[in-house]
Amino acid sequence: MMTKLLVIGESREGELRNVTFEAVAAAKKMNADAEVVGVILGAGSLEEQGKEIIRYGADRAITVQDEKLEDYTSEGYGQAALAVIEDESPDGIVMGHTSIGKDLTPKLAAKIGSGLVSDAVDISNEDGEVLFTRPIYSGKAFEKKAITEGVAFVTIRPNNIKPLERDEDRTGEVTAKDVDISDVRTIIKDVIRKASEGVDLSEANVIIAGGRGVKSEEGFQPLYELAEVLGGAVGASRGACDAEYCDYALQIGQTGKVVTPDLYIAVGISGAIQHLAGMSNSKVIVAINKDPEANIFNVADYGIVGDLFEVVPKLTEELKQLNVGV
Repeated sequence: MMTKLLVIGESREGELRNVTFEAVAAAKKMNADAEVVGVILGAGSLEEQGKEIIRYGADRAITVQDEKLEDYTSEGYGQAALAVIEDESPDGIVMGHTSIGKDLTPKLAAKIGSGLVSDAVDISNEDGEVLFTRPIYSGKAFEKKAITEGVAFVTIRPNNIKPLERDEDRTGEVTAKDVDISDVRTIIKDVIRKASEGVDLSEANVIIAGGRGVKSEEGFQPLYELAEVLGGAVGASRGACDAEYCDYALQIGQTGKVVTPDLYIAVGISGAIQHLAGMSNSKVIVAINKDPEANIFNVADYGIVGDLFEVVPKLTEELKQLNVGV
């Protein structure tokens, strides 16, 4: 029985990412009666982040503050997280299946000789055993996995497990822990953000994605305007990235980001299998393409056959008139 679970938080620009709160909810699904401990790593004051993770369901929080943790490095975060794990002796560790989570959790699991279930989209208890559902074969099928012994490491796919409701009155202990972080061979000199500002692509509830059909970098502008109206993020197919219409940070697909928004609008995307692997589990898919035979229509819930340069601006204008926003 898992009685203590650690949730390693992720923050961006001083605020916890939504996937951290989803990880807390995942821990509660693993065992509703377990003690859930939030772990916040970073530089500067982290007490408010510790309080925030408690408001979303954690019972208490541990912060590790060090200037070497200002930017993510596997050595720095690994040393800090391992020190907390050794002190707390948890039954499981939960983290988001993000670029950081995908890098950090396998190293920690290997270090202490434990199993890892990655990219879980659901968690259930069956006959007293915790089962993790994860997609396989590019999302065409699902499997259920269990960790039968040792510490359970789990990463959860963003936008699949709903966070618990935030409770402003919920309180708990926030403890600052000192860790000697010495063996950091990677030095971050500068961080250059190429992705679009605004809503994080992996956590967006609405995504407007463009393919080769947008024809140019300027062709993405109507997509950004639609995204702004809907409070969403802009993504792209690999074809659009290869054509240098946008940065690879926006790529969605088997070799890019895997997303599961509430609404996915595919604009000028043909629907290659590699792209479908990254978005086919979206809750509602809308396709806009001038080719009625495009494969994207086979997975779409709604389809519009037409010139995207006419359809998208009209759609944006109609939504503005309706004052629609997410």
